[in-house]
Amino acid sequence: MTPELLERFRRGADLVAEALAGVSKPELDREPEPGKWTIRQIACHLADSEAVGAMRLRQVIAEDDPNIIWYDEKGWANYLDYDRRDLALALEQFLILRRSNFELIRELPDETFQRFGTHSKLGRVSLEGLVRIYAEHAEGHAGQIRRLRDALA
Repeated sequence: MTPELLERFRRGADLVAEALAGVSKPELDREPEPGKWTIRQIACHLADSEAVGAMRLRQVIAEDDPNIIWYDEKGWANYLDYDRRDLALALEQFLILRRSNFELIRELPDETFQRFGTHSKLGRVSLEGLVRIYAEHAEGHAGQIRRLRDALA
């Protein structure tokens, strides 16, 4: 595992918090276009995704070749009321989970990052691969939030 990837993973929390700083109520719930997530929904998705990620990281670290189950993120958004959830709580959840996940992986020996699980949609994925996926996930959504805010300004 490279120090750069670990830092990207850690920094994802900062990027999301920075992108959400000072967001206004009109920005928060304005649908950018039909069927696209609002800023609030993206933040809730990040919080729930990080909770799923916490389980996945722990499975790959502690179990031999675990099954990693895909989840329906659109279904979660609809049925877990992303459009009504509290933004501050979602952000706090994401930040705490990301910090906890980072603390879990930051001192692991290199060979642990070569442990694998089998994802029901992606196939075989290593711990390092999961870390990369979640680093890119936070980076991507932080960028999406910034672009939405710019478009709404």
